[in-house]
Parts: sequence; C-alpha cells; structure tokens
Amino acid sequence: MKEDQQRFMLLLGQLPARLTAEQTGWVLNCQPHDIPALVSSRLLKPLGNPAQNGIKFFCTADILELLKDRSWLTKMTNTINQHWHMKNSGKKFHSSNGAQNGHSRALELAETVGGR
Repeated sequence: MKEDQQRFMLLLGQLPARLTAEQTGWVLNCQPHDIPALVSSRLLKPLGNPAQNGIKFFCTADILELLKDRSWLTKMTNTINQHWHMKNSGKKFHSSNGAQNGHSRALELAETVGGR
C-alpha cells in the first residue's frame, strides 16, 4: 500500500470498503497465497464475478464479521493446513519417485535405451 493511501485511511479512521487478496490476508493473519485456497473452498467469496485469473476484491464488512466467528476461523485454519499438506505431499511423492528437475528416472532410461 502506498504511503499516501495509508495517510488517507488514517485520516478516515476506517478501512476501505473493499480489500484486495493481500489486504484480506493481512486482516485474516494469513498469507496472500492462502486466499485462493479459501476462495476455492468457498470460505471466502469475492465481490462480483471476477475471472479465475483476475484481481479479486472482498467486502471489508463481511471479512470483519467472519473474524468474530470462531467456527469459521477453525474451518479457515483447517482448510489452509489441508491445502498446504496436499501440496507438500505431492512434492514428496515426486521426489521419492526419482523425479529431478522435472524429469523422472524412467523417462531418462527410456531416452537412453531409445537413443542407441
């Protein structure tokens, strides 16, 4: 956020009406890269109908209301943990499968045999 924006918001004494994914992450105390997982699990709903790869904005009032809901916070925490557990377990599978630099050992052997 730009310094001018920060000063303006301090003068207003309130948050803007809509938040970016990064700002939403700050309010929820999570990382901006966690927000897509929350959207895909339908725990967060962006304003309007943004394109899948478009910039998403979130209603500040809705986010502040969700902060008061302990069960929602538990669901959010579990969703983020599960998301990264699945992402990291996929990496472990590939590395234990002999994949290095995006190439599997089987593919390297096939290329060697085929290249004779």
